[in-house]
Amino acid sequence: MNLRDVSVVLTTFNEEANIELCLAPLDGFGEVIVVDSFSGDSTLEIARRFHAVVFLRPYDSAAKQKNWAIEIVRHRWVLVLDADEIVSDEILREIGSFDETSGIDGFWIRRQSHYLGGSIRHCGWQRDKVLRFFDRTKGRYDEVEVHEEVSLHGRTSMLGGALTHHPYRRIEQHLDKIEQYSTRGAREFAKRGRRGALLHMLVHPPFRMLRMFVAQGGFLDGRRGFLLCLLSSYGVFIKYAKAWEYSRRRGEK
Repeated sequence: MNLRDVSVVLTTFNEEANIELCLAPLDGFGEVIVVDSFSGDSTLEIARRFHAVVFLRPYDSAAKQKNWAIEIVRHRWVLVLDADEIVSDEILREIGSFDETSGIDGFWIRRQSHYLGGSIRHCGWQRDKVLRFFDRTKGRYDEVEVHEEVSLHGRTSMLGGALTHHPYRRIEQHLDKIEQYSTRGAREFAKRGRRGALLHMLVHPPFRMLRMFVAQGGFLDGRRGFLLCLLSSYGVFIKYAKAWEYSRRRGEK
């Protein structure tokens, strides 16, 4: 497959700290589409400097942004990225050597994630993989509030290379994401008509901490691992606390 026959889709909002590193390896692709939610920083300026095609669209959910983008691209095969991800040379070589007649309709890609400037090799992140390179006629994102994934009607395989992933460079950035994700997660919980948010709030946070820090080896990642596990369990607590509050408000109406 020629890289010129692949469209790259990137959704952004205030990503000036990440987007240059993300866009730099993508020059060989057929097009790079950036769907931005009206960034207030230099995200768009950087994107245009790398000759990306920029669209401005109000944000509803990550899934809806991505689904909108994959409908308008020129090519059948798409590579979907987040601005905090960097494509490796190995991934570029694998995509370039892919045979479209192989019967494979999509590829999972591993992510090597970093936290506060250091690599995380445990905490459950060592098994992180995402379905990001696929035939867009066979796949679409499930339109959920958080943790959107592609539903692909076809065969999948795994690329050998990994994306370099920098989700949190600072603790305040992690806390901001917890605020955003917990709100969306609580809405999703309530939308599905689930009950027992208070019980979930009591049980799930300590379980998350024990699972990530002990069972999944987070203690081996040192101080970064401890902070990651602790803040992840805090995020679970806040999500269910908000879900409980939403259910209480509905009961008062």
